[in-house]
Amino acid sequence: MIPTYQELMTPVLERAREGEVKFRDAVDDISNELKLTDEELSELLPSGKQTVIANRIGWAKTYLSKAGLLNTKKRGFFTITDRGIEALNSGQNIDNKYLKQFDTFNSFHGQSSEIKVVDNTLTQDDEQMTPDEVLRRAYEKINDSLSTDLLTRVRAVSPIFFETLLVDLLVEMGYGGNEEGAAHALGRTGDNGVDGVINQDPLGVDQIYIQAKRYAGGNNVGASDIRDFFGALNLKKANKGLFITTSDFTQSAVQTARDLGSRIVLINGQQLSKLMLRFNVGCRDVETLHLKRVDEDFFDN
Repeated sequence: MIPTYQELMTPVLERAREGEVKFRDAVDDISNELKLTDEELSELLPSGKQTVIANRIGWAKTYLSKAGLLNTKKRGFFTITDRGIEALNSGQNIDNKYLKQFDTFNSFHGQSSEIKVVDNTLTQDDEQMTPDEVLRRAYEKINDSLSTDLLTRVRAVSPIFFETLLVDLLVEMGYGGNEEGAAHALGRTGDNGVDGVINQDPLGVDQIYIQAKRYAGGNNVGASDIRDFFGALNLKKANKGLFITTSDFTQSAVQTARDLGSRIVLINGQQLSKLMLRFNVGCRDVETLHLKRVDEDFFDN
């Protein structure tokens, strides 16, 4: 398991005690000392632009620098200070609690500890996470809450509105060519759902047959519904099917779809709401936050 950024503070200091350290070399050396697996070494942040171990070592270095235990004035390098040597010689556990004895750290930590989540289950004070991990967790919790709200609203709309919603979503996902063509391809059955066909490409060369059920939670789609849909696909000599429900699929329904091959794709309520979030259907962006970090290559001269 990759250590937390606080658990990496001592290794960072020990590496710096050997002399001036290049950040990239510190990441490699500490990773080797910890005997991290290839999987751990390659684990990336959600952004895909930095490894987790490099991110946590970077935050350990930042916190130690703010407390005056490291000096990072030279581009891309850091060195240990007298205060850092004293910390190592003290034999104490070096973590945020230890660093709070220094005013410079308290000033920095106070400015960066304002992130809160409404239910108080996640705060910047969760000492196991770096600040950007806290931000990402908060983002996930906000989206999970929004996803639940979206699904509740979708279950309450009229069949006509549900049809329009699915058309909008499929068009945003790149199907149907345009809204007019997609709307024409889908038709209501009047039974709390939508059955139809949509073009997979603008010219309608390839088509996907769709069955959608606007069901309440707990009213799950069963295996017989999947078999019926499979039979309908065979009658139409279709090779692709999409079954959407606002509830879920029973285990037997999922297994039936697997046994029938990859012709039928199942999308349950949770997946539907996640797609709506991803493609901004029924929701919209209200604020964009750009998470940045120092470009070590820029300062690597």
